[in-house]
Amino acid sequence: MATTDFVHQLRDAALRVTRPRLAVLGAVEAHPHADTGTVIGAVRRDLPDVSHQAVYDSLEKLTAAGLVRRIQPNGSVARYETRTGDNHHHVVCRTCGAISDVDCAVGEAPCLTAAEDNGFAIDEAEVIYWGTCPSCAATTS
Repeated sequence: MATTDFVHQLRDAALRVTRPRLAVLGAVEAHPHADTGTVIGAVRRDLPDVSHQAVYDSLEKLTAAGLVRRIQPNGSVARYETRTGDNHHHVVCRTCGAISDVDCAVGEAPCLTAAEDNGFAIDEAEVIYWGTCPSCAATTS
């Protein structure tokens, strides 16, 4: 995505346009499901003097504004992606930890509709599929 698109996204979310925020958005876009360390490394290629705290603060603000989604599969550090607002899910490799997007089930998906909402206004269901990625499956064959 072009930097001008990120500028519009930040402005539309009523966030100040800063170099760290632009760099973080670009890094997360380029590295879906990246952990914070990967995001920091990618940002520092463009902004060598950016602090860890500036990246953490940017991730927090971007997540709160809905421009970035934070996921944290069981046993994993937090990961970030720019694919937001479509209630997609993830598949995680039990061996290497690789994560891929999985679109929602089409047709009847009873596990995505709560049997009892306990008074909550449910607006999203989070599903994580676990398995073995093709690379890891090939090495164990």
